[in-house]
Amino acid sequence: MADNHPEDEPSLSVVIQNTSSVKQDDLFLCHKMSPGSCFLLPHGTRVYNKLIEFIKKEYWKRGYEEVISPNIYNMKLWETSKDAASYKENLFTFDIDKQEFGLKSINGPGHCLMFEHRVRSYRELPIRLAEFGVLHLNEASEALSGLTHTRRFQQDDAHIFCTKEQVKKEVKDVLDFVDYVYTKFGFTYELKLLTRPEENTKDLQRWEESENDLVEALQEFGKPFTVVNRGEGALCGPKIDITLSDAMKRKFQCASIQLDFQLPDHFKLRYSPSDEEKKENVMIHSKVLGTEDKEKGVRPVMIHRTVLGSFERMLAILLNHYKGKWPFWISPRQVIVCSSSNNENHRSYAEEVRRQIHEAGYHVDVDTTDRNISEKVGEAEIAQYNYILVVGDEEVATRQVTALLRDSSCSDRSKVPMMSVDALLDVFKLRIVKFL
Repeated sequence: MADNHPEDEPSLSVVIQNTSSVKQDDLFLCHKMSPGSCFLLPHGTRVYNKLIEFIKKEYWKRGYEEVISPNIYNMKLWETSKDAASYKENLFTFDIDKQEFGLKSINGPGHCLMFEHRVRSYRELPIRLAEFGVLHLNEASEALSGLTHTRRFQQDDAHIFCTKEQVKKEVKDVLDFVDYVYTKFGFTYELKLLTRPEENTKDLQRWEESENDLVEALQEFGKPFTVVNRGEGALCGPKIDITLSDAMKRKFQCASIQLDFQLPDHFKLRYSPSDEEKKENVMIHSKVLGTEDKEKGVRPVMIHRTVLGSFERMLAILLNHYKGKWPFWISPRQVIVCSSSNNENHRSYAEEVRRQIHEAGYHVDVDTTDRNISEKVGEAEIAQYNYILVVGDEEVATRQVTALLRDSSCSDRSKVPMMSVDALLDVFKLRIVKFL
């Protein structure tokens, strides 16, 4: 079941909705016509798209394949995965042609269908399937709260199908992925290993081997970690929870790495083993994994993982983390061009500069109203534009701009040199590359 609503953040949405920067940013709204489903406004969608773009680039580098799965499934799918028995009351269900269907709440079962649709070979593994699909959980009305407790949400969700021997490396690679992403946002984090619940007395050998794999992966990763007392782990396999801390020292569990023994068993997933596995390991796998016939192949290990987790919740966390002062690379308001006056030459050149920056791919606005330049700059500062570009007679004559940084002081501004738009775009490129 998707880990959308951890219990350690009850006050976050209250803080978010009481923050003045929300009105200034104008990122999202919640409406009674769709309780539990937030509207991302244009500027909120800009941030969302930047998050998606960031993760997609890492997928390309790290060997993930993006997939898209249906939003509606026959309830037989949830019966196969055994989720219907556990939380059917949290699914949105309805009838089609006298059969019961439900909205997708997790991606894992659908990814299992993708894995099993044809014969798989050990040569294909690991297979890393990633999806940004829309998910729904029928949360109680009293549990809904802003961006953090919703009925409709999206995740940077992925499932890795691999051999037992590949588990340690795959887990370590996910830890490296999480570290890279969280470092770019300035988050610190803690690692916790959740081990076998005491009530789970099945597959003890598989549990012990998997826990050892996770311990070794954490040790090789090199960051401190805590082993949580038995009884805290999930029933489907051992898990690593990653708890981030924002600039206000609030803690949130967003990323997770979950080994899953159950779904590959429930969906009878198999791959054709190597000759070495046939000779040495198939009988062991058959005994441990419940495979009845070695000719049917070997069950893969399934790893669930998220990095950002729910995008809605991450947006709420980032709002508090940055307090409206978004870094340039992810900012919904990167640049504004302000004409010094309502002079036609000033207005025309301001529009030309805006067009150049827009065509280069940056979020840019223009203010050519007849207010004085001090008012325009002051308003742009309140709106937290990263760069405020001023154009007047001298800028028009030299085809340059005067660029003010968001947090520059008045004394700093007197020292700001003019620069060409091309030179400024080079500065922007550098800031994007360095996540500034």
